Amino acid sequence: MNAAAWLAPLKAAPLLWLAVTAFAYLLAEKLYRHTRHFPLLHPVLVAIVLVAGLLLVLGVPYPDYFAGARPLHWLLGPATVALAVPLFDNLQRVRSLLAPLMIALLVGGVVGIVSALGLAHLFGLSWPVQLSFAPKSVTTPIAMALAEHLGGLPALTANVVIITGVVGAVAVVPLLRLLRVDGDVERGFALGVAAHGVGTARAFQLSPTAGAFAGLAMGLNGVWTSVVLPLVLAFWPH
Repeated sequence: MNAAAWLAPLKAAPLLWLAVTAFAYLLAEKLYRHTRHFPLLHPVLVAIVLVAGLLLVLGVPYPDYFAGARPLHWLLGPATVALAVPLFDNLQRVRSLLAPLMIALLVGGVVGIVSALGLAHLFGLSWPVQLSFAPKSVTTPIAMALAEHLGGLPALTANVVIITGVVGAVAVVPLLRLLRVDGDVERGFALGVAAHGVGTARAFQLSPTAGAFAGLAMGLNGVWTSVVLPLVLAFWPH
């Protein structure tokens, strides 16, 4: 039996890929805990590598995989809404810190856009590619919609957003520790602004408070980037 013949049942059993994804993440999470949260072994990064490697070895096209893992995609919406629960528990604290949080959001959102455009321009990337990089720090649906509306490449944007989230989740906490920033509010908000949903998941591993402020930052940064990105692009040389 050739490879195509024995791969056919896999394509006809899409729920298999849902189970594979869940198993890969659980395995990655166990490895992450065993190594005492070693940054380069973040579960999202390891799970992506495991699943991608398996798809490459088996020669399974991504659309076939995504058809099986689609329920996880559907759960992104309810999971995002569920972030309001820990945020509500910290509502009084949010009100008391509203002014500094807004300053951090405004500055962080703009820096995320300008840094992406600056690096893309420095390496001589085309304008559509620069547009695809610009919304890298917001959650995938918003980033892809912005890229498509502005003339970028949504598929490229999706990949850049994932890479940004993984790198942010790996790097933000050690960087803040190096800078002697150890408050849950500061770490959580920084993770949400810089690394959207992946950063928020990392923040919940720190504490519920960090997760709540990361979820707040992720939502607000999506709105802020949608507003400010066209203004930045209007003055950006291209």
